[in-house]
Parts: sequence; C-alpha cells; structure tokens
Amino acid sequence: MFSASALPIVFLLFLSAVCGQTLYLAGDSTMAAGGGGSSTQGWGVPLTQYLDISVVNDAVAGESARSYSEQGLFTNLVNSIKSGDYVIIEFGHNDASAGAIDNGKQDAVGDGYNITSTVTTSNGTQILIHSFAYYIENAIMAIEAKGANPIISSLTPDNIWTNGAIAAGGRFVSYAQSIGTRRNITYVDHYAYVAQAYDALGQTQTTTFYPIDHLHTNAAGANVVAQAFVRGLLCGSSTLKSRVNAAGQDVPNGCI
Repeated sequence: MFSASALPIVFLLFLSAVCGQTLYLAGDSTMAAGGGGSSTQGWGVPLTQYLDISVVNDAVAGESARSYSEQGLFTNLVNSIKSGDYVIIEFGHNDASAGAIDNGKQDAVGDGYNITSTVTTSNGTQILIHSFAYYIENAIMAIEAKGANPIISSLTPDNIWTNGAIAAGGRFVSYAQSIGTRRNITYVDHYAYVAQAYDALGQTQTTTFYPIDHLHTNAAGANVVAQAFVRGLLCGSSTLKSRVNAAGQDVPNGCI
C-alpha cells in the first residue's frame, strides 16, 4: 500500500510510462515509407496522423515473415522495444511459394506453427524452412517477453475485383487470424476493412490509388488503407485504441 505522500510520485511514473509508449510497425512495402518506389507510399506513413502515440515504422519493402526473421530485423525491433509498447505485424505479400528454387522469402505452406518444408537454394543446397506462423509467433513471443503488446494484422488487398467487389482474401488472411487466436492477441482483419473501404468507393476511384501495379498504393490510397486499419482497431479490444485521436475517431465506415 502506497503512502499518501508517495501517490503523486507513483502517478507521475505511471503517466511517464504511458506517455512514453511507442508503436512499432513490422511489415513489407505496403506498410513501409516509400512503399514500392515510383511515387507509391505505405500505409504506415499516414497512420501517424490518427494516433497520439509515437510511431516507428520498421517495415521494409520486399520482406516476408521469413526474411524479416532470418535477416535479424525482428531481433532488432525486439531489442528496441520496452514494456508497454505496441507492435503491429503485417506480412503475407512476399511469403507465397517461389517454385523450384527458393527465393529466401517463401514459407512452408500450411496453417500451423510446426509445419516445415525442404527447399532447394540457387546453389543446389537443400534447406529447411518453416511456416508463416512459426516466424510470426516466434516474434510475438519475443515481443511479449519484453512486456510489449503485439497486434497481428492481415495483409492488405490487391486491386483485384470480382463481380464489382474486392476479391476474397487468400490463405495469409486466415493464417493471420489463426495466429491471433492461438496466441490470444489482438487480430485486426485489415484485409476486410480495406475491402470495405474500397467497395464503398468503387472500382474506378480505387484504381486511381494504384499508379504502378495492383499492389502498391499512392499517398491517397495509403491514407485510405491507414484509415481502414484504424477502423478495425477501434472495432476491436486492443488498448491501443485509447491512443486514437479525434481524427482517427472520425475515419469512415463501420465495424465488420
């Protein structure tokens, strides 16, 4: 039990810890500053205008859950975080099977932690690779060991439409959801919330967000994608939603 004289000090320490929180982002070009180049932008950049928490964007173009792990980028992130921080993890665009020769990015196919596959490298060496969940869940456990708060997010949609709506998400959407369930952490179905936003805007306007391909958005598109994440965050239970500012409270669309 704290004495009355100690309470102001305890409150100041608590306030300092809360105000000093940082949000880290781990992902690929769809999240990264500069996107995929050629005037594209990742959604992690405009996200900052909807939150009252410091944001460190550690997303790197071209990375997968596996390559981000094997190159030590998750290790670097974990070394930087402190108790009370948040980490949003979003991968999947670069994790698909590569074919006969390993590309250093593909994961073993399947929805589970203990799935492995043997692949052949460009020099003919055979190596063992692990599942999407293996790489992500190892990062989650390391983040939690530091007292920080991981959030798993499904990947963003491509600008691909079926019958007037964004096409359904693939296996990496369900993989992300399964990880959230297994690890009992916040899951944001970013794919579904972006699809909702795009469907509301329509295919013609949405296509203006994609200047070079069907994956990488321009700044305007990145803002829509960021807003969609904020909406998903507000519709969930993560304590990070308490750091959504007035602009974030006003993002369009509703809960799914």
